[in-house]
Amino acid sequence: MAAAPGPARSRFAVVGGGIAGVTCAEKLAVEFPSEDIFLVTASPVIKAVTNFKQISKTLEEFDVEEQPSSLLERRYTNIKVIQSGVKQLKSDEHKIFTEDGKEYMYEKLCLCAGAIPKLIFEGNPYVLGIRDTDSAQAFQKHLAQAQRIVVVGNGGIALELVYEIEGCEVIWAIKDKAIGNTFFDAGAAEFLIPKLTAEKRETPIECKRTKYTMEGSEKKERPVAASDRVGSALGPDWHEGLHLKGTKEFSHKVHIEKLCEVKKIHLQQEFLQLQQMSLAFPKEEKNVEPDEVLWPVYVELTNGKIYGCDFIVSATGVVPNVKPFLDGNNFAIGEDGGLKVDKHMQTSLPDIYAAGDICTASWEPSPVWHQMRLWTQARQMGWYAAKCMAADASGESIDLDFSFELFAHVTKFFNYKVVVLGKYNAQGLGLDHELMLRCTKGQEYVKVVMQNGRMMGAVLIGETDLEETFENLILNQMDLSAYGEDLLNPDIDIEDYFD
Repeated sequence: MAAAPGPARSRFAVVGGGIAGVTCAEKLAVEFPSEDIFLVTASPVIKAVTNFKQISKTLEEFDVEEQPSSLLERRYTNIKVIQSGVKQLKSDEHKIFTEDGKEYMYEKLCLCAGAIPKLIFEGNPYVLGIRDTDSAQAFQKHLAQAQRIVVVGNGGIALELVYEIEGCEVIWAIKDKAIGNTFFDAGAAEFLIPKLTAEKRETPIECKRTKYTMEGSEKKERPVAASDRVGSALGPDWHEGLHLKGTKEFSHKVHIEKLCEVKKIHLQQEFLQLQQMSLAFPKEEKNVEPDEVLWPVYVELTNGKIYGCDFIVSATGVVPNVKPFLDGNNFAIGEDGGLKVDKHMQTSLPDIYAAGDICTASWEPSPVWHQMRLWTQARQMGWYAAKCMAADASGESIDLDFSFELFAHVTKFFNYKVVVLGKYNAQGLGLDHELMLRCTKGQEYVKVVMQNGRMMGAVLIGETDLEETFENLILNQMDLSAYGEDLLNPDIDIEDYFD
């Protein structure tokens, strides 16, 4: 009898079909055209970066496309996609075991398995997490029958969601004192709030970042087991092409409950036994009124209020998806639950690297950079991890990539262009900083964070055209004390000073 074939071997393997994993595999495929690169992913589609544009030294924009993995294999003939989840990693043997019972040997491995949504209550059928395309489509289905929903969370997805929903009452519970706390401060929130209550919606700026295609997904139902699989993260514009409309005829009704969290979720029966009052949708300056409607589920907030609703959306951020890799491997884990990586994207275990949402950057960062689980950083980390793997494989040294010099992100909220640079919320600067603001209602909002006369960060909302100038001022740490308030004077063309 012939011996069973041994495990497939490859010099480089990558786990994860999101932006970080695909970018890493593509870069390795180019660096080592004669080597097979294994890309292990549980999903039938991968996320590809398209229409990449470098807007300035550190700002970049790109579209993200979901594509069948066969397209990736056609573009890079040396990438071999293995469609299966990882069951176990044996780091001491340099082996990966997949859920379909196969094993693979690697010399160098990069883990890019992303993150999974933090659900406020696991296993409750009325709580939906929105993280990937599948969950966004499930949400759209539920919304079509809904009259009122509760949204919990204050990050990018919650912000977009609340803005896009029409024809459905939204109770929005946030633990901060202002909306959008991850991206900007209370001032920027006040600037954006009128957009939430405006009845008439303007046509959105044409937007081309994400195209979702699942070959044949319209024709056949996906297998049930796929629902607890981890899809890759949604990025900006995830709501494009989804019709987010409830049952009612008005366009926008949002009520924000600040400084609170969800204390408990009661099903209808449990709520009736409590014999407590739930609240109607708050009207302008009116006293709180009891709700006449009976809802399928009730949310009790830590501020004592109870609201009934059709379902709850949990958009409270993500946790790194490290679980499949921990058993038997002694990884150093960061405070946020990610795999700690050094400045060469190496984990604490030999020959294993990590990039994207799964990792925690544990090098001494530049004073104006910090990690945030965003698509742009996933792409940069995946690309840089591949460069580090290549350098290590050929015994060369490599410097930390320039993209980690300055935190820079461009996105869109409420139809405004939003650029955040450096320590835009004075993160980690203590009390020793000052803010300068310029705001034109309905048009633009400009905030800079200054420390000892030097610019440390900025938030730009609207078409300000200041991003390149401010990026340079933050990077070169020039002393700007002499300019004082004139730095933001709209009548002075600041670019002339500093180009």
